[in-house]
Amino acid sequence: MNLDEKDRIGRALDGGLSGGERAAFYSAVVGDGELRSAYAEQAWIAAALRAQGVVRGNKGEEGMRAEPSRWWMRRSMPGWIAAAASVALCAGVALGWISGRGTGAVAVLEQADNCRWAASDLPTKAQSALKPGTLALAEGMATLRFHNGARVTMEAPTTLEILDGMHCRLHEGSVVAEVPEPAHGFTIETADIHVVDLGTRFGLTSSRLGDSQVRVFDGEVEVVGLSGGVRRLREGRGLNVPTGSTAAGQEPARARVLENADGWTSVSTGFGRGKDGSARRGDGLGPQGKGPLLLVKHTELAAGLNNERRAVLTFDLSQTAHGGVAEVELVLETEPSGLGFSALVPDSHFALYGVEDESLDFWDEAGLLWDTVPGCDDGGPIAGKTRRLGEFEIARGAGRGALTVRGDALAEFVRADGNGLVTFLLVRESGESDPSGLVHAFASKEHPGARPPTLRFK
Repeated sequence: MNLDEKDRIGRALDGGLSGGERAAFYSAVVGDGELRSAYAEQAWIAAALRAQGVVRGNKGEEGMRAEPSRWWMRRSMPGWIAAAASVALCAGVALGWISGRGTGAVAVLEQADNCRWAASDLPTKAQSALKPGTLALAEGMATLRFHNGARVTMEAPTTLEILDGMHCRLHEGSVVAEVPEPAHGFTIETADIHVVDLGTRFGLTSSRLGDSQVRVFDGEVEVVGLSGGVRRLREGRGLNVPTGSTAAGQEPARARVLENADGWTSVSTGFGRGKDGSARRGDGLGPQGKGPLLLVKHTELAAGLNNERRAVLTFDLSQTAHGGVAEVELVLETEPSGLGFSALVPDSHFALYGVEDESLDFWDEAGLLWDTVPGCDDGGPIAGKTRRLGEFEIARGAGRGALTVRGDALAEFVRADGNGLVTFLLVRESGESDPSGLVHAFASKEHPGARPPTLRFK
């Protein structure tokens, strides 16, 4: 490594780089393993020395300098600094702290309760040492503790790649990171952005549909875009980085009525006059009807009321003999929304309502707004126009999967249909502890890969 690169590391740790220089430096760190390791090592050493009081930068103390992060640039350093650095380095190596040197491990799987793992190439037992590699969490929540003190909590379904002791890549899902001072500079990247910690607790999501979201709970982060732009976010601020849907240009499979040998008939919202959509409270947001995900959320926190969301589903049963059905079930596929964090919501309770006023079956999917969701006012489903048909729970940290609502009330509602269309409302009734709590999502008929909402009966 040449002196110019060492100088850039020192200036980065001292806060001496301009916005453009920072963007270029962090891009170089991401792409250069040697530079990344050197940056991580020097950041750790500087923080360790500050924590031990070796270099404090107090103006009144003779022999002390206010530039603790640049001492390694000098060819000959004072003996007391060299000795302290040696102690810090030896301790770090002995504990496996500096980028996993020695054993190669850079983190520990600190907690992994009630987890189900997918195709991971790292050990998934609690307290396992973790080298660089990939963890794929299908269900539950798991916490990684890095040797520099950083903690990253994965919320299923999430795929996280550990690149080294200061750098991870979030391929998909949601994580919450808590980064103490010795780990400043800890970076998590997605396909869209790099989030560089400046001493904070932050959440980051990236869905398989391509969007990234950052939310800063405490402290400050720098968000570096792929184009090199840099933006600082402080406590309470967030940033959404939409990159478009992978569904663009893809034609959903042609929907049809499926009659199975076991006597069940299946109809999705993609068949005939069927439709589905979700709406979000708030003026000026525009129609929210079409999209690959049906988004549902409830909050009683004043700051998060404009995040309230509900979904509506209509099935075309005009080509089925549904008047005498004995059993009915509604099947929904849960999907990660990329919005909010599971750690901030408890197990969540949902309710399904049927819209009894059949004149409301003809709602406009393309123009769906909060105020035009059929059978609802601002407070929720309207008594006399809707009827409660069932309920279900989604556990905190649950991953993708199918869930089913069934029961006599649902069968009775379908039997009573008089115009060949049945409409349902889907709402979340439980709240959250923070406005950044998870927005739950279900696959719609526009989703490129998952099954759309499906009504089954026999």
